[in-house]
Amino acid sequence: MIPSPIRLGIISAMHQEQAGLIDNLLDAHTIRRGMRDYVTGSLWDIDCVCVLSRLGKVAAAATAATLIERFGVTHIVFTGVAGAGDRDVRVGDIVIARQLVQHDLDASPLFPRHEVPLTGQSLFVPDQRLTDQLLQAAGDFLDQDFPAVIDIADRDAFRLHRPRIHQGLIASGDEFISKRTRLEELKTALPELQAVEMEGAAVAQVCFEFGVPYAVIRTISDAANEDAPVDFLKFIERVASRYAFGIVRRLCANG
Repeated sequence: MIPSPIRLGIISAMHQEQAGLIDNLLDAHTIRRGMRDYVTGSLWDIDCVCVLSRLGKVAAAATAATLIERFGVTHIVFTGVAGAGDRDVRVGDIVIARQLVQHDLDASPLFPRHEVPLTGQSLFVPDQRLTDQLLQAAGDFLDQDFPAVIDIADRDAFRLHRPRIHQGLIASGDEFISKRTRLEELKTALPELQAVEMEGAAVAQVCFEFGVPYAVIRTISDAANEDAPVDFLKFIERVASRYAFGIVRRLCANG
């Protein structure tokens, strides 16, 4: 269970990834800060602040810092889509971060590759309790909700056959990975890689520096190759948004 009282910050990069959650906020109130709408309210009896960060590490870091400093959130969850970082990870699967790294950060020779200067950290480890809660919520969603909320036509169109949950390393960078050769380079540098995206490790760094528990969950939307842009927005609208809604609903309800 999520400890109470809490104020949960929920971040997504794109509107489609969070639309259902914002629509279901009770007593919703929108506050504009830094070109972003922070929507406060209650989701299944949990005090929440929902916000769209936009894409990229800087945008995500600014959003996380504002959630902590201006809105006083006690926990942060980042939910959205990602590209697969391993052959065993398929479209429609879920990856929950056990570690996060900024794959494009290289201040060598002053610091080791991937290490965030002056922190001593290259791999950021999410809060274990919150991550385990997300794992439980995601498992319950796939076992109990998936058949009802994802249309058969969409399952067939995106080949969503028996989606699985993976746990491991998520890599973030200011780059949309859409070439097999680039993914292979990342996999060589980071053999444990499970998913690639553009925000999670930046949020992890901010939460680490502020001492705020956080977790990152991603729905796999593509294989991070030349086919990545195909039907990307359709997948977010028809599949990923429903994953996010169902998993966060279970996370909050279990609290």
